Amino acid sequence: MPRNITARTGHTAAINCRVENLGDKSVSWIRKRDLHILTAGILTYTSDERFKVVRTADSKDWTLHVKYAQPRDSGIYECQVNTEPKISMAFRLNVIVTPPDAKAIIAGPADLYVKVGSVITLTCHVKQPATAAQDIGPIYWYRGPYILTPFVAHPNDAAIDLQRISMESTLAEKLQSRLRIANAQLLDTGNYTCMPTTAEAASVVVNVINDESPAAMQKSGVTSCALSSHSWLIILALSATIRSALSINTVAIPKNSNKATSAKF
Repeated sequence: MPRNITARTGHTAAINCRVENLGDKSVSWIRKRDLHILTAGILTYTSDERFKVVRTADSKDWTLHVKYAQPRDSGIYECQVNTEPKISMAFRLNVIVTPPDAKAIIAGPADLYVKVGSVITLTCHVKQPATAAQDIGPIYWYRGPYILTPFVAHPNDAAIDLQRISMESTLAEKLQSRLRIANAQLLDTGNYTCMPTTAEAASVVVNVINDESPAAMQKSGVTSCALSSHSWLIILALSATIRSALSINTVAIPKNSNKATSAKF
């Protein structure tokens, strides 16, 4: 069965295929509806400039990007490795139109101040019409331009200590995601974004500080003049980069063998 990927119209759809023990083999992306070879290795074989493959430095992750995704881009895409026999993994891309009132809301103040060593907890609620429930995809968390969701983060992206980060999502009356960062450090200061697949994103600025004075611990709702000069110096606002849903999947190629093994995802 193809793995389902949901993306929003007008955003970049990203389909990730992870390949272990690639060796001298190559990875290709195929669009199944017309059997068009979109990419082979790092080369692109389509005149549609919206398609591009991005690989990590260790050549384990091969991500097909579809810029400005449209509903017509929906369909099955296949990641293939040219072993003998061939190894492949199929993905079903669903490009949806986001309802205008679908949006994420992060509970609490827009500017949050926490002390070094404490726990940062951010809770994101996704509001969208009940009719769109079947289109709900995953929620991703970013710090600035870097994704924090542990199972999709790449070590080359940033020096992010994933061992201190955990995330849980629940779907009841509302879709909810909670990001937790233990033992907060000064380097955790930044703009945190909750990015649902099917709704507008929401952001909050987290400031990790050593100052224990009441002025430094003020949250949103205060005027700028109420902040101490020291607080201004430690505020770091990073603009969040909008990305669409990203899925990590793994194709394992056994060492010294051309036979396919099971895929894990």
